[in-house]
Amino acid sequence: MKAEMVAVILAGGRGTRLHSLTAKIAKPAVFFGGKYRIIDFPLSNCANSGISAVGVATQYESTALNTYIGTGRNWGLNGTGALTSILPPRETPLGASWYLGTADAIYQNIDWLDKTHCEYVVILSGDHIYKMDYSEMLSFHKKNAADVTIATIRVPMSEASRFGIVLTDEESRITEFQEKPKHPKSDLASMGIYIFNYKLLRDSLVADHALEKSSHDFGKDILPTLLKAGKRLFAYAFSGYWKDVGTVHSLWEANMDLLDPDCTLRLYSSDFKVYSADTFSRPQLISKTATVDDCIVNQGAVIHGKCVHSVISNEVVVEKGALVQDSMIMPGAVVKSGVTVKNAIIGSSVVVDSDKIGTKDDIVLYTEED
Repeated sequence: MKAEMVAVILAGGRGTRLHSLTAKIAKPAVFFGGKYRIIDFPLSNCANSGISAVGVATQYESTALNTYIGTGRNWGLNGTGALTSILPPRETPLGASWYLGTADAIYQNIDWLDKTHCEYVVILSGDHIYKMDYSEMLSFHKKNAADVTIATIRVPMSEASRFGIVLTDEESRITEFQEKPKHPKSDLASMGIYIFNYKLLRDSLVADHALEKSSHDFGKDILPTLLKAGKRLFAYAFSGYWKDVGTVHSLWEANMDLLDPDCTLRLYSSDFKVYSADTFSRPQLISKTATVDDCIVNQGAVIHGKCVHSVISNEVVVEKGALVQDSMIMPGAVVKSGVTVKNAIIGSSVVVDSDKIGTKDDIVLYTEED
């Protein structure tokens, strides 16, 4: 196949800081948000960004993760013109080797990348929670005639030493890269998301592989070497929600963030969906303003109002101040704030912005045609 940009997700991490959660499964396979796994986020980002070829480099306790990803069907990353490949370490005529670092994981799969005939490669971490359209980052990369573009985000200075830190000029060109510095010079952190021109990436990986003293790591070796060589490295500023869930506290914190109405991750929005092997529905949300009594509530429903003795289908939204009683609401319908729905059937995807009240003998039916 031929693709302009392909993705490789580094998903072989052991995740020792998550303790017993990763005793038998890789960190990207850890559950998140009630119905997801961490790996769902980079996979969904690829699907939403129009990337059709994705390689997933796995290593530590990979059986559950490999089974979960399968062919990539749940993210639309399979079939005609699309490809999801699991890329474990393997034995070759030259011998067998575990992945020795992030760069080595890509180096050992150069043959897979060559077969995609790509111009660009986006390299992703498999253990971060965020939504990003990589096509926008690619446009930035092209506009700046960059050799490498690094996605960056502002972090508190007190936490900056945990990240790769970049310094830039007024045009966002990177002038210095510090890998987890004890004394960071900036709060602009690398997100571990890189877009490379493939020819440069390939040449860099081959050269790095030949260096016995290299740790074969992007942050420690590849990026500093390219910067020193005068290559054009740029920082792409990301302002959305992003969380590295590599510790017990950060994983807990990210889950609690989902309950914050001001959280910008917005799992409950219908655009730029996060897909999973569970279903294509969002998780259910019953907020602190909601009252739910004697109801069936399906996946993806978002309840802020009051629901009594009703059947609420998937993807339904009941806004704050709305009342649904003795009714059936079909998938995708929205009951607006202040509206009362009683003894009614509301059709799929209908927006109810006025009262719909019937009786037990005369049920109101409200559909798109009404």
